[in-house]
Amino acid sequence: MKVGVVGVGEMGGAIAGHLIAKGHIVTVFDIDAARVKAAAERGAAATASLEDLAGKAELFLAIVSTDQQSRDVTDVLSRHAAKDSIIAVVATNGPKTMQELGALCASRGMRFIDAPVVYGASGAREGTLLSLCGGAEEDVERARPVLMAYSRNVLRVGPVGAGQLAKACNNLLHWAHCVSNYETLLIAKRFGIDAQKMREVLLECPAFNLTLKRWDNTRFTWQEKDMDLTMDLAQEAGLSLPLAGQIDQLVKLLSAADVKALLYGEECEYLGRKIVPLSPEEGGLG
Repeated sequence: MKVGVVGVGEMGGAIAGHLIAKGHIVTVFDIDAARVKAAAERGAAATASLEDLAGKAELFLAIVSTDQQSRDVTDVLSRHAAKDSIIAVVATNGPKTMQELGALCASRGMRFIDAPVVYGASGAREGTLLSLCGGAEEDVERARPVLMAYSRNVLRVGPVGAGQLAKACNNLLHWAHCVSNYETLLIAKRFGIDAQKMREVLLECPAFNLTLKRWDNTRFTWQEKDMDLTMDLAQEAGLSLPLAGQIDQLVKLLSAADVKALLYGEECEYLGRKIVPLSPEEGGLG
């Protein structure tokens, strides 16, 4: 299939590479010329504008950062691409934005799905992302061969916007696990038990969570954006989510460096307090 990829940074560049490897004809656009050059070196064709890209593909992947960027990309592509083409937003955006863009595309004779992904940068590199899709079943099925080029599976959750809602639900659990994992291993460390050892033990226990298994790869890059979206959704739905509210505040205080110190350092910090293991005389078990 002829595929246009908008945004070939870390995620988009890897996705474009998998598409090429699976035999798709890939054309890319990015405002960063170095990224376009890198994609071209892997076999992609390059374009200088979205208008030019619109004439070179039948399915477009928008792998950008913000809702407004998705709006801008979709507006241009839907005005210039062939009728009945599909625009798929892979970026993490709000469900309402997807509904807005779905309606815009429909008014211009275009098809639209939201197809955000989970499993992050490592999943993009390995081609093992999971695509969570919102849109008409026939549109998702039409896009499936392209999405499967970089995904372990493609799941249609519901109508347009449902893929983003599923991504938001996943993100809430992920960041909740980050906070709960940190506080749990903090107890172990305080009592003198090696936190990494306790992590390995817990991975064999019923309390296992995939976030704990992949914790060394959690970058703590998007937690503020993700949790802001979660709290916005709760506000729109008239829901009281007190635990999510606490997660929203606590996860913003954590970083990859904090996790590294907890797992492998002599001491760590939490909520501004330095935590060191208790000695046996103080009640520690180490």
